[in-house]
Amino acid sequence: MLTSTRSRRRLAVTTAVAALAALVLTSCSSSTATNDETSAAPEAVTTVRVGFFPNITHAPALVGIQQGLFKSALKPLGVTLTPTAFNAGPDAVTALFAGSLDITYIGPNPTINAYVESGGDAVRVIAGAASGGAALVVRSDIKTVADLKGKSIATPQLGNTQDVAFRYWLSEQGLETTVEGGGDVLIKPQSNGEGLAAFSAGDIDGAWVPEPWVSEYVKVGAQVLVDEATLWDNGDFITTNVIVRTEFLEQHPDIVKAFLEGHVAAIESIQNDVEGAKAAVNASLQALTGSSLDADVTDRAFKNVKFGYDPLVSTLKLSASHAVAIGLLEQSGIDNAGGFNGLYDLKLLNEVLVAKGLAEVIG
Repeated sequence: MLTSTRSRRRLAVTTAVAALAALVLTSCSSSTATNDETSAAPEAVTTVRVGFFPNITHAPALVGIQQGLFKSALKPLGVTLTPTAFNAGPDAVTALFAGSLDITYIGPNPTINAYVESGGDAVRVIAGAASGGAALVVRSDIKTVADLKGKSIATPQLGNTQDVAFRYWLSEQGLETTVEGGGDVLIKPQSNGEGLAAFSAGDIDGAWVPEPWVSEYVKVGAQVLVDEATLWDNGDFITTNVIVRTEFLEQHPDIVKAFLEGHVAAIESIQNDVEGAKAAVNASLQALTGSSLDADVTDRAFKNVKFGYDPLVSTLKLSASHAVAIGLLEQSGIDNAGGFNGLYDLKLLNEVLVAKGLAEVIG
């Protein structure tokens, strides 16, 4: 359970970002250039605007910010980082399309949607960040798939990664649902904090969510009916990518590469010092939202997520096929080879990895 009220966390996520920025970017001077001005004079860019979610699956962002790893990587370029928190991927994509965000940590399905909606032009995947760490949690009286009939289940947002995973899984079980809300199971897309509050109040029967929300639900009495890792080969499936506006990548490859240096450093920090990473995540959440996670929630959540920079390309392609199957993605948006031509640009990531003596990843 959160050490402060969950409602406070829920309402503060999008409004308290300035507090986090002030904490970790004390020398930051915000860029006042408009998107057009940035295009005309890329040398005037003094900040890179980075999105993330206050989730364990986005721990590399939280750790990189809290431990000053992005700041150190960007400082030689005279660039700072401006963080912005989102509840789910579709909102982050909207910000990218509007030119108010440069880079964001995001799930695979919003990544796919951004690619398809822009005809393959607007975004590029430049790294992976996390895999695993998502599950269907339900009330203790729900024991089987059949028990889900007539129940109300939350997902973070219509079309986000967990929403697609849940809808596809239901279809595989022979249960029907629709985007409009009909069918055997009523899906209620809502923010993770709102879903948890609704579950506690008895208004919904469960949720398909990422960590740490899985562990938060378990904390208040939910049980895990489906661990999504059991549905994938070797339990590996991409949960979080890092994507960039194509225009920003083309105009500022040096800034993107420096950001990736910070990103890789954050993942190494998590892998080499899990307890330190947990502390950094909680410090970030405290600064961002005014509340942190209980130790048992943090411990459980970290055990369920793998952190790495490999974007696990094949699993994104399979997620795309799932979205097509449930009608949330048009087959025409996928190239004839069943992939996404041009979506991945891992050149800068591999340059960073080679410089550190690490193996390259394959797109």
